[in-house]
Amino acid sequence: MIDAALLLPKILERAGANREMAGAAAIIAWKRVAGEGLADHATPRSLRDETLLVEVADDVWKKQLERMSRELTGRMNKLLKRDVVKAIEFRVNTALFKRNPRGMRSQQSANPLPQNVLSSAAAIEDPELRDRFMRAATNCIARREANRK
Repeated sequence: MIDAALLLPKILERAGANREMAGAAAIIAWKRVAGEGLADHATPRSLRDETLLVEVADDVWKKQLERMSRELTGRMNKLLKRDVVKAIEFRVNTALFKRNPRGMRSQQSANPLPQNVLSSAAAIEDPELRDRFMRAATNCIARREANRK
């Protein structure tokens, strides 16, 4: 099975200066680079003037992702094999994360993962492995906090 994300550089090459295609590619690249672990906390919206707008669950996620934005931008551009995204702007949109269509717990009650865990997860290139790592870290932290109570 062909990974559609690997076709993005060729599609962008053929699309030329098409802004819509660049925006769609940036959103796909974000989803691939950020992985499932961040999908419940951050959602890409649009690309404007080489700045990707990403809505986040709260100020904590905004601060953590702002610290990682350089790395995320680099990973997206590496995947796309060109500089499509020069910056990422994070905006808090708590309403977006109140309901989770996959039936997961409300993001308002969820504690965000520590920065070192997010940075470690971002270094994992395999999306499935990265997702497993994020779930394991979340479960581990939840158990530790439950044992403290």
